[in-house]
Amino acid sequence: MKINATLTLKYKTEESASLIYNSLEADNKNYIESRISGKTINYEINSDKLGSFLATVDDLIASEIVAEKIINKTA
Repeated sequence: MKINATLTLKYKTEESASLIYNSLEADNKNYIESRISGKTINYEINSDKLGSFLATVDDLIASEIVAEKIINKTA
């Protein structure tokens, strides 16, 4: 089975989107395709196994939440 999904995250500012994109990109290389366009980041997630897919999505969202909290506290 092949599982594919796109996760789209929209931010208030382009700066916030860029900071989060750059913060997460190092961990996502070779695992998740990501693109940034203005205030929006799109993540393409693909997997052959449901468990791996869910773990990847969970890790991505957890990392994004941490990055967003850091940005909000320092802004």
